[in-house]
Amino acid sequence: MRKSTIYVFIFVFVFIPMILFAQSAKNRIPLKYGAIRLEKRQDEAMKRFRRNRLGAFIHWGLYSIPGGEWKGKMYMGAAEWLKEWAKVSSNEWMSLMEQWNPTDFNAMQWAKMLKEMGVKYVKITTKHHEGFCLWPSKYTKYTVANTPYRKDLLGAMVKAFNEEGIDVHFYFSVMDWSHPDWRSTIKTKEDSVAFVRFLKFTDNQLRELATSYPTVKDFWFDGTWDSSVKENAWWTAHVEQMLKELVPGVTVNSRLRADEYGRRHFDSNGQLMGDYESGYERRLPDPVKDLKVIRWDWEACMTLPENQWGYHKDWSLSYVKTPLEVIEHIVHAVSMGGNMVVNFGPCADGNFRNEEKIMMESVGAWMKKYGKCVYGCDYAGWQKQNWGYYTKNEKDIYMVVFNVPYSGLLLVKTLKGVEIEKAILLNGDELKIIELGREAYHVKMPDDDPGEPFVIKLVVKEKKETVDKYRDALI
Repeated sequence: MRKSTIYVFIFVFVFIPMILFAQSAKNRIPLKYGAIRLEKRQDEAMKRFRRNRLGAFIHWGLYSIPGGEWKGKMYMGAAEWLKEWAKVSSNEWMSLMEQWNPTDFNAMQWAKMLKEMGVKYVKITTKHHEGFCLWPSKYTKYTVANTPYRKDLLGAMVKAFNEEGIDVHFYFSVMDWSHPDWRSTIKTKEDSVAFVRFLKFTDNQLRELATSYPTVKDFWFDGTWDSSVKENAWWTAHVEQMLKELVPGVTVNSRLRADEYGRRHFDSNGQLMGDYESGYERRLPDPVKDLKVIRWDWEACMTLPENQWGYHKDWSLSYVKTPLEVIEHIVHAVSMGGNMVVNFGPCADGNFRNEEKIMMESVGAWMKKYGKCVYGCDYAGWQKQNWGYYTKNEKDIYMVVFNVPYSGLLLVKTLKGVEIEKAILLNGDELKIIELGREAYHVKMPDDDPGEPFVIKLVVKEKKETVDKYRDALI
């Protein structure tokens, strides 16, 4: 790289952001319900969330019974939205409760399967948009207690997952199609009065969850995009504060919050609300264009079919991801300082479909071999190469190789002031390093192709002051 190019790079990526930051600081507007901090949380609970990196989502509710089909018609849209697609009344939809009897459900079996997959936390849909509760809430009749099954499904899952060392996160939909006081928009005085009642109802359910299941580590909110919620910014701030008082250390996602100008996720000053960004749904940030995400904690969630969260009978209607793709999504997220949550939609009887079991087993087998490059790892700060991704823990740099060039030579460009001393496979075999000059190296592929994405650990020597200055400039 010529000196002129370096100067341009520094000007674009260092001085311009500094100028813009100074200007934005002058232009900040006072907010009563904006971000409560300007930097990442550094308490132990947040560090645990960050270290875990890999989670699973469980979407399970009444929508699992019809599985995308209503009165003989199959709908391609998300199964958990079937009530809307098929224009089903709340009374007719809630009559599905009479069929809710997941006799094959075994919470401990679920926990063991997900532990074998390598997940460190599970997000459970306590209540989706339909309003059906997997716990015996005393604030609504639409709960598991009023079904043939009767037993507390949420409590059983919390107990089993905790016993297997898996953290439990609660998904909670603010939007509730079953509640007579829910409003998507506030148009009249009557709407306003009704929505106040609805917010009180929601407060009560959230308090109930927090106090009934005190080991919960996170609340992941959804169904907060309507104007009725955005116009009640005070309430979103109140809920975050309430939960953090009830459950010390709990984390809350960015989807809950809105400021007084209706901005969601990020307030009107561009600051993250909540503890981590949760806007990456079925997509990931670009590893070159979206490097700004490393400034805050974030989490992505991914379906296996293109857009099915709850159980759908027919997966042939859309593309379904392979285990290799899911593994790459996990590593991609970690390489940019984020978490990845893989979704599963169990059948109404309490079983996972075979494709989901295969996915759990395949990802789990890879994680057993190579999980060191995921758990506790973060953005490495090195220039991405076409062969895959870098991740870094407190002492090691990992190359996670997905694409092997015909030459068998993996190009590595280090930060200024960093030298590569060794390149080692996780089985201990050392690979040949060829120094090219100007912080560039080739790492020679092993003679035997592993036949799967594999990991190389780099042992490096660095001049800390030089590296820190360069990494800060990149950010």
